Amino acid sequence: MALFEYTQVSSTGEESRGVVDAPSQGEARRRLRAAGAHVTGIGQKQTEVQGQKASERSRTGRVGVRELSAATRQLSVVLLAGMPLLGALSALVQQLGDSRLGRIFAQVRDSVNEGVALARALEEHPSVFPPVYVSMVEAAEAAGTLENVLSQLADLLERRAKLMNKVKTALAYPVFMMVVGSCVVIFILSFVLPSVTKLFLEMKMRLPWPTVALIKTSDIASHYVWVFAILLAGLIGGNIYWIRTGAGRKFWDRFKLRCPLFGEVVLKVSLSRFCRTLGVLLASGVTIVEALRLSERVAGNAVVAQAAADAREAVSHGGTIADSLNKSGVFPPLVVNMIAAGEQSGTVEEGLSRIADLLDGDVETRLGTLTSLLEPIMILVLGVIVGFVVLAMLLPIFDINQAIV
Repeated sequence: MALFEYTQVSSTGEESRGVVDAPSQGEARRRLRAAGAHVTGIGQKQTEVQGQKASERSRTGRVGVRELSAATRQLSVVLLAGMPLLGALSALVQQLGDSRLGRIFAQVRDSVNEGVALARALEEHPSVFPPVYVSMVEAAEAAGTLENVLSQLADLLERRAKLMNKVKTALAYPVFMMVVGSCVVIFILSFVLPSVTKLFLEMKMRLPWPTVALIKTSDIASHYVWVFAILLAGLIGGNIYWIRTGAGRKFWDRFKLRCPLFGEVVLKVSLSRFCRTLGVLLASGVTIVEALRLSERVAGNAVVAQAAADAREAVSHGGTIADSLNKSGVFPPLVVNMIAAGEQSGTVEEGLSRIADLLDGDVETRLGTLTSLLEPIMILVLGVIVGFVVLAMLLPIFDINQAIV
């Protein structure tokens, strides 16, 4: 049992606080609701020992998705071999050694050894084990299918990491070309060109318009480059801060979905994460409302998450997933129809998995197409810029040669 502090609002609008004893936060919330309390916030009451554990957890740092996936796979294999949970955790700790994840699983093993359920032990490390992970483990412990669910979790994490790695790989080259090209052009305009154009200005010769335009651009860049850098850094920092707010996040996520070329890729990546997570949660025995709540948190896009939240609200009042998602206008008709077919046949979990596979394939194909288009476009743009700079520098030299001849 653990103590949970909660805040409730009475029928008259008065706010009050209290403490309830329960095995988990979800059970505490259910007990309060059964008692007629309108809970607005709840969290575990921190004792001195818990505070020390939290301090130890904060020193373990974050863990990569691939590392967590591999550890989950290893734990699943050991459990499938027939080893008890405590022994499997000890074997995993030995395998991981003194790594960050090894120290975390050592703390999980110690908690399990003290009689704490595995899901509750994992819940003590929210920076490593997301709510989806904890909920699936909790459902698996109740159903006695921990080994199979851990294997599904490993698959889910591997697929998510693989998909995000493909997106990052596809964007790496264009971004690298843009950054390097911009730095080269700025360096030429700020440091190289002024020394070259000084000769032309001293000769008091009539310069062609490309050279004049380049000289003026170089003057502005050389005199105000640090001002532009500070303004750019401030603009980027301000946008990052604004995006972290609720309104800014929704605007940015909506903008990404409407962005040419990449908007459809962003949407399909988000839908794939949502559908695959929802399918795995439902297959693990998590209730549909709770599965929708958890899946909306991993969608990675506020617009998709809002559509999932609306669907969760509709399902809680007796609606179907397909009808609720269709009303949002975010989910494509193919996705909605496949979910509807799965609901009618009772195989919605399999349908969601097939949808995620289909979306992943579309993302991979589109990323390959975009990459093949962006590379020549970036080369062409940089070639035009560099060609203009070279032309502006050579035209006065040609005029000097003609004057000498």
